[in-house]
Amino acid sequence: MPGDVHEAAVTQRSSTPPAHVRLDGVGRTYAGKRARTVALEGLDLEVRTGEVLGVVGPSGCGKSTLLELVAGLAEPDAGAVEVAGERTADRRRASCSYMPQRDLLLPWRDALGNAALALESEGVPKREARRRAEPLFARFGLEEFECALPATLSGGMRQRVAFMRTLLPGRPLLALDEPFAALDAITRADMQQWLSDALQDEPRTVLLVTHDVEEALFLSDRVAVLSDRPGRVVAELDVALPRPRERRTAVTDPQLLALRERALEALR
Repeated sequence: MPGDVHEAAVTQRSSTPPAHVRLDGVGRTYAGKRARTVALEGLDLEVRTGEVLGVVGPSGCGKSTLLELVAGLAEPDAGAVEVAGERTADRRRASCSYMPQRDLLLPWRDALGNAALALESEGVPKREARRRAEPLFARFGLEEFECALPATLSGGMRQRVAFMRTLLPGRPLLALDEPFAALDAITRADMQQWLSDALQDEPRTVLLVTHDVEEALFLSDRVAVLSDRPGRVVAELDVALPRPRERRTAVTDPQLLALRERALEALR
């Protein structure tokens, strides 16, 4: 894939909000037993305040590594990562809620207890954490499932509980790592619509990593395409359709279809 392709979709204006997330020349290398793996190299990326930015790229191109750096779970070997003006890992963690690919619900805790865990980990007493988490269940379609154990919930329900757990600390940035990858196609489509609507009710700055180009375009204001490893941004595509979107009509919209082709061409 050519490395010099870079499509700026939106002309920057003086009214554009400042970047909530900024990566400048970021590199990340992993040392193996026999060889070093360069996951990211010379990566530049910005996410503006209140924007949903989707990130797509080939398998193994460093998408999850990118999220880990932004979320303060690791430090870059080169370049700088900044979140809400902060550059150190502990400060980035304080501004970011990270949702991994697996829901990681505790099997012995009911759904409400799992959602409330994010607040408990910050020192909120258990009873108060549950009280604050409970209103989200009705808002996100899980009313009457507060006392259900994870084993009794469907995959989509479990992901909703995990998303509520991510929301509850109230941090301004959500880092979502392929949140629907483990779901079947029908449930995945339903959850994409659900997330689109949920972000309308709970607006945040969002960095969404996915291998699904259509998912990224449907959910995002802008999509960044990464190259094969070592990952770097090779295209940025603006999605001009207003959010929230109705999935059934959005995925067949001519503009979205054209952007999908551009993204696939960049991936090739």
